[in-house]
Amino acid sequence: MRTIDGSGIDRVLSGAVEAGHVPHVAAIAADRDGVFYEGGAGVRSVGADEAPVDTSTQFRIMSMTKMVATAAALQQMERGALDLDAPVEEYCPEFAEVQLLVGFDGDTPKLRRPATRATVRHLITHTSGLSYWFWNADMVRFEQVTGIPNVVPGSAEAFKAPLVSEPGSRFEYGINTDWLGRVVEAAAGQTLDVVVKDGITGPLGMGDTMFRLDPQRYGNCVAIHVKDENGNWTSAGEILNQEPDYWAGGHGLYSTPRDYIRFERALLRGGELDGERILREDTVDAAFTNQIGDLDFPAEIPTADPPITDTLRVGPGWKWGYGLLLNTADLPGGRRAGTGAWAGLFNTHFFVDRATGICASIYTNSLPFIPEQEAWKLYVDFEHALYAAL
Repeated sequence: MRTIDGSGIDRVLSGAVEAGHVPHVAAIAADRDGVFYEGGAGVRSVGADEAPVDTSTQFRIMSMTKMVATAAALQQMERGALDLDAPVEEYCPEFAEVQLLVGFDGDTPKLRRPATRATVRHLITHTSGLSYWFWNADMVRFEQVTGIPNVVPGSAEAFKAPLVSEPGSRFEYGINTDWLGRVVEAAAGQTLDVVVKDGITGPLGMGDTMFRLDPQRYGNCVAIHVKDENGNWTSAGEILNQEPDYWAGGHGLYSTPRDYIRFERALLRGGELDGERILREDTVDAAFTNQIGDLDFPAEIPTADPPITDTLRVGPGWKWGYGLLLNTADLPGGRRAGTGAWAGLFNTHFFVDRATGICASIYTNSLPFIPEQEAWKLYVDFEHALYAAL
C-alpha cells in the first residue's frame, strides 16, 4: 500500500467548507492493497449536530447505489438467471404497460406504445428511454399534470412513468436502475436488500451499507443541507422515505466512505477483495468497456429543476459501461482514460482508475447537485490534489 502526503488534500476539503461551498465533506482514496488517504471537514448538521464528519460517517449515497445494483444484476447474469438481452417484461410483466411520451395535448400527456421493446441491457446502460425529471422538462410537466410522483418519495406509483425516447435510440439518464432492481428481485427470487447483502455488502465486509439504517447508524448520519435566503447552509431534514414501497436500486443505499471504498477496491481488483470474489474478472472488464456503441453520454445535460441540480457539463468523449461513466481520454492532472465513475444526487462522487491503480470517493449531503463553483469545483480540486500527491 502506498503512502502519500495528504496535506494538500486536507486543505482542499477544509477550504471548501470554510468558503461555504459545501456544508461538510469526507473523502477517501485507496489502491489494491488498502486505504492510503482519509480526511474530513465540517459537522454532521450545521448549527445543530456539531459532531465532526469523517470517513466513518453515514451518508445517503443516492445514485452511487446504481453500481451496487448493477453488480447484483451482473451476478445474476453470471449465474445464468438473467439474460441481459431479454425484454424487461420477461422479468417484470408490468413493464409491458410502460408507454412512450410524445408530447402534450393541453394538460393531457400524449402516449403511444414504443416501437421496440426495452431489454435488461437497456436498463443497465440507460438507453431504455426512461428519464429523471430533474434533467428532462417533459417529465417535470408529466409529474405536474398527472400527479404521478418521481422515485425519491419511495412510492411504487413512480413506476408508472413513461419513456421519453425509443429504446436503444439515445442515452437518457433515468429510473432504469430502479426497474433493474425489480428485475434482479425476479431473477434471484429475493428482495433487493437481501440480494445486495448476501452477494455484495456481506462478502465485502460492508456492514454499514444498507437501505434502511438502524437507530444507532442513523444517529451517525449527516443531515441533507440546502442554502437559506442568506446563502447559509441549513438542514433540510430527511428527504428519503424510511418506509418505502420498494428498495430503490437507483438511489436507496446509505453508506460510509470506509465501506464504499471496499466496493471500489473490489472493482479495482477485478471483482475480488480479501479472498471474496463478487464478480468474474471478465465481467468487471466489461463494466469498464463502452456498452453504448456509437451513442454518447451527453456533453451537456441542461437542468430542468434548478433547486435539485445544476446543468451537468462534462464535454465530449464520454461513454457508459455497466453502471459506470467512462472517460475516453486522460483528464489533465487527474484520472486516466477508461476510468469508471459516477455520483449521487446529494453530491457524492466516486471513481475507479484501473490504469493508475487507485480509487477514490468524496461525500457531502447537500442540494442542488453539482453547482459548478461549489460541489463540482470541489470534486475537481480533490482529484487534482490526490493525483498531485501520488
